Amino acid sequence: MDTRAVIAAFGDSLSAGLGLDAGQSYPDDLQRLIDAAGYRYRVVNMGVSGDTTSDGVERLPSVLAAHPAIVILEFGANDGLRGQPVALSKQNLAKMIEALRQGGAQIVLAGMTLPRNYGPEYIHAFEQIFPELAKQYKVVRIPFFLEGVGGVARLTQPDGLHPTAEGAAIVAHTVMQYLQPILKK
Repeated sequence: MDTRAVIAAFGDSLSAGLGLDAGQSYPDDLQRLIDAAGYRYRVVNMGVSGDTTSDGVERLPSVLAAHPAIVILEFGANDGLRGQPVALSKQNLAKMIEALRQGGAQIVLAGMTLPRNYGPEYIHAFEQIFPELAKQYKVVRIPFFLEGVGGVARLTQPDGLHPTAEGAAIVAHTVMQYLQPILKK
């Protein structure tokens, strides 16, 4: 039985590794980085392609059942791509943060943005969800989850949204940068 503390990569297709071969998702790469740095944690990929923040709220019981020490909360992109009300996305993320915190987990909130064709007002309102929640709940925030990957053709799949294997490795390094200060040896 694996007794290492659990880090849940809880999110959508960006966590699930849509379009990648087994072992190429960012949670797989993150596990390798954690192991190489000598930490004893087990990264559990709890990403489901297509999930919105509403789906994340519905999946909370299964995540809480894993008793994660840390949750990398990566939701919102599908809400934004579907033009969901920003207030609803924010409310759902707040519910997840509160429930996960009550379950004893530390949260790392993954910031998102949207393709520029969604209009400046909507994009700005959407982007503000993440710093506002991070401040309100005093959680670690990754300013932009796809930093250095989003919008870079050779690091994204033909859909222009999902990272390639090389892109996922960069995402894992970005996540590790914000995760490492809260990891315990």
